[in-house]
Amino acid sequence: MSSSSTFMSSCSTSSPLSLHFKFKFKFPSISQPSSLSTVQFGAKSFRISSSTINCQISGKNRVCDINRRKGLLFTASLPFLLPFVEEFGAKAVESGGSNEYLIVKEEAAKVVSKGKAAGVLRLAFHDAGTFEIDDKSGGINGSIVFELERPENAGLKKSLKVLEKAKSQVDAIQPVSWADMIAVGGAVAVSVCGGPSIPVSLGRLDSMEPDPEGKLPEESLDANGLKRCFQRKGFSTQDLVALSGAHTLGSKGFGNPNVFDNSYFKILLDNPWKSSGGMSSMIGLPSDHALVEDDECLRWIRKYADNQNLFFEDFKKAYVKLVNSGARWKSL
Repeated sequence: MSSSSTFMSSCSTSSPLSLHFKFKFKFPSISQPSSLSTVQFGAKSFRISSSTINCQISGKNRVCDINRRKGLLFTASLPFLLPFVEEFGAKAVESGGSNEYLIVKEEAAKVVSKGKAAGVLRLAFHDAGTFEIDDKSGGINGSIVFELERPENAGLKKSLKVLEKAKSQVDAIQPVSWADMIAVGGAVAVSVCGGPSIPVSLGRLDSMEPDPEGKLPEESLDANGLKRCFQRKGFSTQDLVALSGAHTLGSKGFGNPNVFDNSYFKILLDNPWKSSGGMSSMIGLPSDHALVEDDECLRWIRKYADNQNLFFEDFKKAYVKLVNSGARWKSL
């Protein structure tokens, strides 16, 4: 036997992106293997045999199984090596996730035109808006595909078909969940109409059944009812007002239906629905009208009417929060 033995380590993650890299470590040769030893560290699992070290992300403990006595020298060095392994893995996963996101975003952009943007954004709101903090039910999980016959989801079949085209293209390259496809689709709908660019993380899991009924905010709620409803979902009054700005898109009468801007708030301040007769009385929903009657909501409406950049920034944050609400994520 030679005076030294070479240990090769191969590391991989259980995420969709696999990472492989090697380290070489030399230890004095050993005439006899000793009994198996175990050392625990933290968040990763290391298994070391006489010739191989396998690194797997598998639970909350780092475990080192060593078949050679001198291999214990290697375990002593693991705390110093783990930061490198974690940093390398994290950057690679982040890079791979970014590439995956670009593919989903590009395919969504091919099918989400300005004329279809309002429906796609509404699809994202209705999939995510079922979340409730108390019972941890609902949320962004793709369950909307089972809920299209519900009255509150009328018209969303067309929007789902729009994204279905993009999803089929992405699936041909790499699988993507409906939850991810809808979350990214909504963000693309905003940007294609001139709104802010909203980065969306990927990795959501789909539900295999519909969410409970009656979880979406009702159009007839007054301001207090809306605030209580959004609080149950983990949103502040500011979030409520910012997200309501999405009604600037579509046929609700708030400015150009294909332009995402702060017209919604400017028109709310004019109270056009209070005019006698005409189309002005049909602008917005009762829930839109109710926001102006509440002092706390009115404060944010005025800010966003005066400062579109502020609205864009706050909407972006609130949207990310919305499409992460109740999400179940793939484990790394």
